Amino acid sequence: MELKVALLFGSVREKRKGMRVFKYLTNKLKERNYTVHPIDPMEYEFPLLNLRHFEYAEGKAPKNMEKVAQLLDDADGFLVLTAEYNHSMPPALKNMLDHYHKQYQRKPSAIASYSAGQFGGVRAAVNARVVLATLGTPTIPTLLPFPSIENHFNSAGEPQDSFDDKQVHKFLDEFDWYMKALKAHRER
Repeated sequence: MELKVALLFGSVREKRKGMRVFKYLTNKLKERNYTVHPIDPMEYEFPLLNLRHFEYAEGKAPKNMEKVAQLLDDADGFLVLTAEYNHSMPPALKNMLDHYHKQYQRKPSAIASYSAGQFGGVRAAVNARVVLATLGTPTIPTLLPFPSIENHFNSAGEPQDSFDDKQVHKFLDEFDWYMKALKAHRER
């Protein structure tokens, strides 16, 4: 079964260390032969939420918003990568997520988080789980935190000697199961 994953990244900081994890996860998804739709708010420049995608007349949404709607529609699941800002997800990620609704329905999401510290962004991941469930995309039970990202990935997103990716494979296996199960059910 062919699977398509939208990889949503939430940081818009100038020197985004999370790009290391973003690149790593993109490669891990491609290793599984998934089609990956990377969605970066710096590329699409979302305005602060005023009108959601569905509030525009058909074909009248801004082009960047329409492009992301198409990528989300096409996806079988959503891998959300969040940093942790003040125990929550970055405002750019929340803003981007809130622009859409029907695109998420009955498709699973998985949450990866990161930080420079020892907790790996888990407080933001817990916050993201509530938001994603409310949007209609149930999250898989497992979270994937990346603590001390500067020590685990180089700027190209390649793991360093101290990194063990067994947990990543287990996480992606679980995400795979949920994507296949929900896709099969949607197709019935």
